[in-house]
Amino acid sequence: MPTITTTIAMLEYDFMRNAFAAAGVAAVVSGLVGYFLVLRGQTFAGHALGHIGFAGATGAALIGMAPVWGLVGFTVAAGIAIGWLGERISGRDVAIGVVLALALGFGLLFLHYYTAFAAQATALLFGNVLAVDPFTILALIGLGVVTLAALAAIMRPLLFLTLQPELAEAKGVPVRFVSTAFMAIVALAVSESAQIVGVLLVFALMVGPPATAQRLVTGLWSGMILSAALALAEAWLGIAMAYATDWPVSFCIALLSALGYCLSRGNWPARRSAAAQG
Repeated sequence: MPTITTTIAMLEYDFMRNAFAAAGVAAVVSGLVGYFLVLRGQTFAGHALGHIGFAGATGAALIGMAPVWGLVGFTVAAGIAIGWLGERISGRDVAIGVVLALALGFGLLFLHYYTAFAAQATALLFGNVLAVDPFTILALIGLGVVTLAALAAIMRPLLFLTLQPELAEAKGVPVRFVSTAFMAIVALAVSESAQIVGVLLVFALMVGPPATAQRLVTGLWSGMILSAALALAEAWLGIAMAYATDWPVSFCIALLSALGYCLSRGNWPARRSAAAQG
């Protein structure tokens, strides 16, 4: 790991400070939203939304827009579609698979007509946090505020629906609305996480830290805080490790995420039902 001297030298560069700021925002949002994603057993949905966002980014580039807005637009639209279709189709994975296949098809079509985007597409697939500029940081902060505010607004019915779905429906909880709203929130979080680790490694920030936290603690609030803290630590340590070793940042973050989860598989299994006591 880098020494204090190396860390100080690292922070002398503007692009490194931008990277830490952007990674910090995305990690906290991903850790908090990902906690509910893992709790609800919808990790495949988060993974799929990252791939779907790739089609949106390539489509935006094709018409001359910033790829990030295409990424956000496609993921949110797909999240809403998955949330809505999931109540009508017997298996939610079917809805996800249908939307994912269609979006990837569009992504290939857009790349076919705009091959100049190939280099940027590689950065989008695997992330390039070292190229983040101040405008992107402001956009991430704005998206983060909207995402967390929306999560706070639906958190109580979402938790009720997650832990006791039959009782929640009987009590009048708007199941379809809550499920669809949550998937839209996940889409926003995926859009932020993809800016850091790329759409292919969204699991690194949105699934690894929350899954680790749920194995270490049982309370809702303690789990959410630990999830966000782990995601932040892994993102920042990943950047520092990449600076010291010249390895790709996304690889370092994914490695730390996997290592944290593997180490958590000890004698601290968290129970989903215990989250209601937080």
